[in-house]
Amino acid sequence: MTPFLLGIVSSLAASAIALGLGLLRGSRPLWWLIAACSSFTGTGLRRVYRRQASAERDIARDLERARWIKVLAGRGNVLTREAFSPVWTGEFSPDSVQVLLPDSQARQNSWLDQRSHDVQRFDPGYTRTLLRGQVRTNMDYLTHVTSARGNVELREFNLPNTCRVIATDRAAFLTFYSSSTHGRNSPCLYVRAPGLLYSIALQQFDTAWTHSSPVHPLPRP
Repeated sequence: MTPFLLGIVSSLAASAIALGLGLLRGSRPLWWLIAACSSFTGTGLRRVYRRQASAERDIARDLERARWIKVLAGRGNVLTREAFSPVWTGEFSPDSVQVLLPDSQARQNSWLDQRSHDVQRFDPGYTRTLLRGQVRTNMDYLTHVTSARGNVELREFNLPNTCRVIATDRAAFLTFYSSSTHGRNSPCLYVRAPGLLYSIALQQFDTAWTHSSPVHPLPRP
């Protein structure tokens, strides 16, 4: 687990960078300044979206050109929306798609339950059962919609639920979850390859992938 802990430390450092650019969040005319600073520091940061949900149009654009896609999500709602629809229908045809969602079946030492507990502090409706059910529903959707696609692999993880990563061979959208707000309301970083933050995003994904379990496809009718 040491690599994962190192990844968390790296994530905290990246969060500090994002906080320092807080005044620039969501301001398109100043994105050029973020990019200029990024080039000088080697972080790879290109944009900061004030809210994670604001990035979905640009996510769809990047997926269209991707050779491969890696997704690490805390719940997976974005995977059922328009941004990813062309991936599941075959309109976009990357060489491989790897998807990681929390293990909704884990009972002991469940990090999904810990996330539920954190969210319930500011949203009483988010019980452990509700979040588990949402993750399970999204995984069921993905299992059905990808059953005929040989380039998609689904896996489940039971590790600290600290961030969302949507990465391609070109760039990554990186969101660090807060214990005081929903992920959809958290800032989202757009980072390009190569760069420190892009490497951190892939490290987060690869570590979780190593400690995950495969989800077997449903039998076709």
